[in-house]
Amino acid sequence: MHRLLRYTLDLFSAAPTTPSLPPLEDAALADMPPAFSHPHATRQAQCEGMVVRYAFVRARRRTIGFQVGPEGLSVRAPLRTPLYVVDAALKEKAAWIVRKLHEVGKRQQAQAPMAIRWSDGMELPYLGRSIMLRLDRRQPRSVGPVWDAAGETLWLPLGTDATPAQLQRAMQRWMQEQALVLFGQRLAHFAPQLGVRWTRLLLSNARTRWGSAKADGTVRLHWRLLQFRPEVIDYVVVHELSHLRVMNHSPAFWDTVQSVLPDYAALRRELKQERLPAW
Repeated sequence: MHRLLRYTLDLFSAAPTTPSLPPLEDAALADMPPAFSHPHATRQAQCEGMVVRYAFVRARRRTIGFQVGPEGLSVRAPLRTPLYVVDAALKEKAAWIVRKLHEVGKRQQAQAPMAIRWSDGMELPYLGRSIMLRLDRRQPRSVGPVWDAAGETLWLPLGTDATPAQLQRAMQRWMQEQALVLFGQRLAHFAPQLGVRWTRLLLSNARTRWGSAKADGTVRLHWRLLQFRPEVIDYVVVHELSHLRVMNHSPAFWDTVQSVLPDYAALRRELKQERLPAW
């Protein structure tokens, strides 16, 4: 999940104006394509010699807020702050804005998922190692996939003419079945150690988080966690179970996690840094 970077600058209120993309002071720069452009940009500014197009919103607030996220720069200003004051604030913080935009861009590039070519004989990460997918038309589909632990090979009951979509669906179903079993075992293992009780396990397919927990004891875990090594899976399990005791990320919460996993910080970093192929 990406964290938004925020900087707030206090300014006085003044008369409102209508936002629009203004011309840049330097005519040469005005003809340049933007170096950074928010998909909902309504204004632009020159920052460190580069054109930055940003989303501009007026709101009932006392400050001008600068927010840098995966989409780019967003600026929120008080209802009655004139645009020339907004422009002055942008100019003052231009170096900070460009630095944060570059940081977000590098982080996105580093985390960009690898493409998967679904085919007979391909390999996928599974529990921290690599397994091979093979197709076997002789195997009845009613039997389902067959796991060869010795050869770290998963035999799928599909013909060699199976489409990539069929292969992907078969693999996903198998992994979800394995996930329900393994996650249930790890929840049962750690819940007593934390003094909590979980009531229901659901598989997640969320795009931005690996798990979640509700006060009623419902725990959701992303099935693709199976592609990490077991120690990382345990961290996510403990993380969500700890929320059944502390429903926030306060120091008390992290103390709870650490009471069971002393090395949770290293596992957390691994979870964030590991690049998984995109499905």
